[in-house]
Amino acid sequence: MKYILIIGAKNILAKEIAKVYAMNGYNIYLCGRKINEIEQFAKILQSEYKIITELRELDIEKFDTHQSFYSSLDPKPFGFINVTGFYPDQKNAEKSQDDVSKSININYSGPVSLLNIVANDLEIRREGFIVGISSVSGERGRMKNYIYGSAKSAFTTYLSGLRNRLSKSNTHVLTVIPGYINTNKNIERPKLLTARPADVAKDIFNAQKSNKNIIYTKWVWRYIMLVIRIIPEFIFKKLNI
Repeated sequence: MKYILIIGAKNILAKEIAKVYAMNGYNIYLCGRKINEIEQFAKILQSEYKIITELRELDIEKFDTHQSFYSSLDPKPFGFINVTGFYPDQKNAEKSQDDVSKSININYSGPVSLLNIVANDLEIRREGFIVGISSVSGERGRMKNYIYGSAKSAFTTYLSGLRNRLSKSNTHVLTVIPGYINTNKNIERPKLLTARPADVAKDIFNAQKSNKNIIYTKWVWRYIMLVIRIIPEFIFKKLNI
């Protein structure tokens, strides 16, 4: 069975993605910081779906460890799914370079560092897929979250270029642009605009299997962001969004 590499595997969405791929017969590398905290989850996947799970420690901000981390994987993964993310408080980030650096490192520079290594391998093998999870926040800068949004915008652009490059090598690159996801029950979100993690995971799996290039989840966000993008700048800059 082929292996899938999931980065940021401790969060709720990553676990749902792992379930979907396990259900469909893939072995899984679950990777992240303090990854042993989800050892029980890994055992449940193995028992329920009769697949192999391996826990691998990885700090996405430690760029100098990425090559040795990937070299240690045997067998090499057929698919790579990046679910890492850090959402800084905007007001704090406006005053704290630490928050800015952390947002850039976790949302952009770290994944890019590792993805470059993965992409080089898949390009030589001429197979596989890459899934990167970006955000609607990266579609246009808004005053409420532009530190986070700018990093996600950069990641979206990177994935676009990577898709262009790897299309010649039979390696599929999928960009996932979620809106609201119900990962915290204490935060009230509009129900019509908020997706369940399990539904997002299914959307990702189906899109990857269908070789789609870009998906919005929920689908309605494609049209919401279309409207936001076409608002003239002289109007947009005055909006409180």
